[in-house]
Amino acid sequence: MPTYLLAQLLGAFLGATLVWLHYLPHWRATQDPASKLAVFCTAPALRHAPANFLSEALGSFILLFGLTAIGAHRFAEGLGPLVVGALVLAIGLSLGGTTGYAINPARDLGPRLAHALLPIAGKGGSDWSYAWIPVLAPIVGAVAGAAAHRALF
Repeated sequence: MPTYLLAQLLGAFLGATLVWLHYLPHWRATQDPASKLAVFCTAPALRHAPANFLSEALGSFILLFGLTAIGAHRFAEGLGPLVVGALVLAIGLSLGGTTGYAINPARDLGPRLAHALLPIAGKGGSDWSYAWIPVLAPIVGAVAGAAAHRALF
């Protein structure tokens, strides 16, 4: 498990670094630090920690409940990843507007670390006061979602 977690975090960091390189000419031209941060990590539409935590936990609950249900069934060859992708898309479309739906700690933390470490002109802060929500809430929601599926089925 630690190797898997480290690999996800490193993959998210490297992906964010590639995005940084892709937008390299745009960093100086973009004046708003919040817009630059939004390229890397999630942020709430309204900053309200309990509601933001619930949003992330709920999305992660649905993700893990859905993944365990999907894993319990056999699909035609190659269809499983499409079903998982549709689940993630559905979560994003229905619940993503409030917080940007990290639903995976590495998805927010890796790019947020990249934002903090990369030389981005006029980038501002990395909003570490909010960063605990998209890390902790998905863990809580995922554990609850997998436990709920196990208890029900």
